[in-house]
Amino acid sequence: MKRTLVAMVGLCLSAGLLAPLPAMAQKKSSVTPDLAILAQGKAAAVNRTVTALAEGRRKGVRLDGRPGEGMVWLPDVQLTNGVVAFDVRGKDLLQQSFVGVAFHGLDDQTYEAIYFRPFNFRSEDAVRRVHAVQYVAQPAYTWQKLRAEFPGKYEAAVAPAPDPNDWFHVRVEIAAPTVRVFVNQIASPVLIVEPLGQPAGGRLGLWVGNNSGGDFANLTITTVQ
Repeated sequence: MKRTLVAMVGLCLSAGLLAPLPAMAQKKSSVTPDLAILAQGKAAAVNRTVTALAEGRRKGVRLDGRPGEGMVWLPDVQLTNGVVAFDVRGKDLLQQSFVGVAFHGLDDQTYEAIYFRPFNFRSEDAVRRVHAVQYVAQPAYTWQKLRAEFPGKYEAAVAPAPDPNDWFHVRVEIAAPTVRVFVNQIASPVLIVEPLGQPAGGRLGLWVGNNSGGDFANLTITTVQ
């Protein structure tokens, strides 16, 4: 009887030792940057002028439109994994509205980005509609390269589509090896990709595309360690 009990205890201990241990709790921290400082010359703006914007309860910034891509890097912000949430507004102007966020920035030419083409949100052309949200990893993986070599993998439609001239809310979840993008109250991600850039992290910034301006507000950054 004693031998049986000892054997049973031994088996239980072995099973416990061999069972996978629960993952350690992730450490999260959230900040809501004061975007006004971006319009005060306290941030690195690239090919854009940044001005303060206030509309009701929304207090944010506006990036002007001009040829070439542009952005403003947030000072003292480094992000590897986490969640970036913000309100953004573009325009229903064909090929003149590209708005989003750059992350894992190593310099002004090397970064990943998630951005939107509001002029495609409600297009009557089904092909244009599936080009509503885009992932890129500059400079190696431009939208042209990704569309040609991986059609439909790094861009998608947004349904239900927001008003292309109005504010909409974006949540970008960066958790290697995936990036997921949510819009407004849509429960499912509108885009899921495996990032092609450097996973080691880097700078975070508000981004606009060629000939595009954009309005940004209510930015919240949650880092996960």
